[in-house]
Amino acid sequence: MKHRFSFPRVEGTASRQAHADLPPGTYERELGREGFYGPATQMYHTHPPTQWTDWEGPLRPRAFNLNRVSVASGYPWAAAEVLSNAHVRYRFWRAEGRMDALVRNADGDDLLFVHRGTGDLFCDYGRLALSEGDYVVLPRGTMWRTEFAGVAEVLMIEATGDSYGLPDKGVVGPHAVFDPAVLDTPAIDDAFRAQQTPAGAEEVWRLRIKRHNAISTVTYPFNPLDAVGWHGDLAPLRLNVRDIRPLMSHRYHLPPSAHTTFAAERFVVCTFVPRPFESDEGALKVPFFHNNDDYDEVIFYHRGDFFSRDGIGEGMVTYHPSGFTHGPHPKALEGMLAPRRDSTDEYAVMVDTRDALQVSDDLPQDVEDADYVNSWRGRAGAKAAE
Repeated sequence: MKHRFSFPRVEGTASRQAHADLPPGTYERELGREGFYGPATQMYHTHPPTQWTDWEGPLRPRAFNLNRVSVASGYPWAAAEVLSNAHVRYRFWRAEGRMDALVRNADGDDLLFVHRGTGDLFCDYGRLALSEGDYVVLPRGTMWRTEFAGVAEVLMIEATGDSYGLPDKGVVGPHAVFDPAVLDTPAIDDAFRAQQTPAGAEEVWRLRIKRHNAISTVTYPFNPLDAVGWHGDLAPLRLNVRDIRPLMSHRYHLPPSAHTTFAAERFVVCTFVPRPFESDEGALKVPFFHNNDDYDEVIFYHRGDFFSRDGIGEGMVTYHPSGFTHGPHPKALEGMLAPRRDSTDEYAVMVDTRDALQVSDDLPQDVEDADYVNSWRGRAGAKAAE
């Protein structure tokens, strides 16, 4: 068994408490392992650690404008893949109207996040109404289809070879962040029964099954979504971001892990929702600079004013692979101790992966913002703590 080294030390000029009361003229940087759960050290610098003037080589911050994924896909397995590794596939699906076939993922659980659009999801278990800000967990093997009222945009995060669960909420208890009682399951209602034989007669339906990322098609002379009932504790689940009540501390800037919504074995999904800024005079009001040296970080920006980023809008994704310091942009850093407003105004979905991600070669060239790495450059940064 491997035991961690444990030797807390203080060297030179340092803060008594992480993320608060920084020494005058300094910027804090956290070096951490195992996400934000493992050993960590706070460094105190005289310059912002992201104030680079040039960058060469393949490792760099990257940003993608998914609003430029313009082609609607008839079914989810044709959705644009953005990032992937052996344990997660990250896709952006621009759907429209009614799917003319059913789908089933035999590779792992799917997590859908409805960025834009409204409609219905029909599956083995019944019907779920869909609206903006909905997460839907679809267990591996679930058969499903959607009917959207026009165009919809859906983030799809596959837990390849894995399943989703809830994070351990520790001392705050199982009802913190969101009460599991708010999780909705599909209903066998009139709309579900009506879609089984919409014209009063059986129809031919095709089922497209994804296994090893290849598609097989099974044809039925009837609609196989014909369940009349079910009981058990395995089913799709729906959670809307409006039902999330974030953990907060008025004296301490909490790490992103405090906002974990779903967990798989090799990655977590976190949700950022509006919350009051820290009110303690010495507490940081923006994300601290950090080296998250065991995880790649991906953030999808859903709605609002993203206070820690410049030039990033709704429908965009930032990707910060492990290996370099990242943190707030220079304009956001100006509010390090004195924010511009009383509370944040943002909804965003973050995925932290334990394994390195690869950017898809199939993305259109105009989707990536090649100049994103320079968005930290060219400004002196915020005034350091005084």
